[in-house]
Amino acid sequence: MEFKLNPDGSMSAGSGSAGSGSAGSGGGQGGKTTAPLYVEPSLDQPAPGGQPTAPAGDLIKDVGMATFMQDVIEESKNVPVIVDFWAPWCGPCKTLGPALEKLVTQAGGLVKMAKVNVDENQEIAAQMRVQSIPAVFAFKQGQPVDGFTGAVPESQLKAFVEKLLDGAKPPIDAALEQAQAALDAGDGLAAGSMYREIQTQDPGNPVAIGGMIRSAMMIEQLPLAREMADGLPEELRKKPEIAAAVTALELAEMGEGTDDSETVALKAASEASPADHQARFDYANALIGSGRNEEGLDELLEIVRRDRAWNEEAARQQVLKVFEALGSNDPVTQDGRRKLSTILFS
Repeated sequence: MEFKLNPDGSMSAGSGSAGSGSAGSGGGQGGKTTAPLYVEPSLDQPAPGGQPTAPAGDLIKDVGMATFMQDVIEESKNVPVIVDFWAPWCGPCKTLGPALEKLVTQAGGLVKMAKVNVDENQEIAAQMRVQSIPAVFAFKQGQPVDGFTGAVPESQLKAFVEKLLDGAKPPIDAALEQAQAALDAGDGLAAGSMYREIQTQDPGNPVAIGGMIRSAMMIEQLPLAREMADGLPEELRKKPEIAAAVTALELAEMGEGTDDSETVALKAASEASPADHQARFDYANALIGSGRNEEGLDELLEIVRRDRAWNEEAARQQVLKVFEALGSNDPVTQDGRRKLSTILFS
């Protein structure tokens, strides 16, 4: 069974050999001379070893000429199908392929993936006019609807897949929303359980890991949260969702062991000496450590207003830490940013 890409961009079944030359790593097929495929430079270091074997199951398949019509053209009438053209000698393919497989797996059946080895399927590559690899095409309703070449950033890959879903939510995304709702409602135990289940399925998911740290903090298990944070590899700690959770943990740890009487004493010391920025700074940190973020921010902002350069801008730096820990959508962050801008630019 053969297929061809029509001039109008549609895909249809056909017969006979392709009119254009086959693509491959070199050499020809059927007596034809072909030019080697150009390999797009990778944006990341390729993973060791060759392209991994497609996982068992129905979501990701190795596809050739005999199965392309069924596994891509026909299957795309049920769900979108992503076709990844790769080769064992292609370094960028070793980065792109696993990244796409991960996203397809996370989509939980809302999208499927077909992997085409161009060395073994030069005729398919030629009919799809593949001139460089990695090359990726998306099929819906039997037609190619989108595509790109080269190893693109993870954010672009996610956008590519999400566009194919037409608003449908992958199971992991839905589970993350439920866990966040539990966290927002103050149910740290339920949120922690949900985040842990997600992390079991997707060990490197930064949202789930950050959520686990925040859930432990919510149930006042700071040592457990610290143990989780300290056990993370450096590359994960740099992820924004995890970095924000670790910052929130650091702020919470400042108030660990500080009772209400000590906070009252710090407040009295600050009010007794308004120009004592260290006293106000200590009081602000005690407030933030006990979860009174808005009050603590106000004290820090007062230091910035009085002397923004004090102690190498320690107050402003602490303000930014609170913003990071709370997130840009938090009303306290939004109000605090407005206040900080007024102070800095007045």
